[in-house]
Amino acid sequence: MDVEPHIGTLNEGSLHAALKASYAEPGDEFEVPLDGFVIDIRRPDLLVEIQTGSFAAMGRKLDCLLAEHRILLVYPIAIATYLDRPGKSVRKSPKRGTIYSLFDELVSIPTLLDHPNLTLETVLVSVTKTQVDDSKARRGRGGYRTTDRVLREIHERHRFDTPRDLLRLLPNDLPETFTTADMANHADVDRDVAQKMAYCFRALEIFVEEGRSKAGIAYSWPNRPDDEVRTIGSNPA
Repeated sequence: MDVEPHIGTLNEGSLHAALKASYAEPGDEFEVPLDGFVIDIRRPDLLVEIQTGSFAAMGRKLDCLLAEHRILLVYPIAIATYLDRPGKSVRKSPKRGTIYSLFDELVSIPTLLDHPNLTLETVLVSVTKTQVDDSKARRGRGGYRTTDRVLREIHERHRFDTPRDLLRLLPNDLPETFTTADMANHADVDRDVAQKMAYCFRALEIFVEEGRSKAGIAYSWPNRPDDEVRTIGSNPA
């Protein structure tokens, strides 16, 4: 399907443009003004938004549009990143995301999936970062500034229609009462990731705070589904 010539770009980044092309279908409208906003893809029964930045930046847009429109919010997570710097060979960065990187953004609007008109889809991708020398770059960036991100490959897509779908990301062997340290250990994630997960699940009224101690906040999961399949489901790219 040749959709590229019909897709507006509005100076968007390469990653955003490539993902938009991957979601495009015949008859789609692109970069459509709607209620003071610009929509990436509009169909008669669905708006598709590709969000390569912060979820917090989407807050007002979602608040205004979700009441009247179904929205598919697409969020890419780079599980492999390659660095393209001036005068150097392209190399793979040691930094990598996982499906749990979703909570880095979800923590800013934790009840996002509570709305019946919203579906969230994470896309696990490989990207190449084009970087240039920049002496003013923040510490930790090694004197380089990213000017573009180019899609190399789409690996998997994970769709979340309701808060219940997020339960797939929880470990199946949590004790009756647990802390974020328990979550980190059982899910094999860093403690800060587990803390963001717990914050989101508490906001969604899935977790209940039972008390506090030197070990941290103790949580329970009152309505834990006994028959829930705890593996992370995905759709092939």
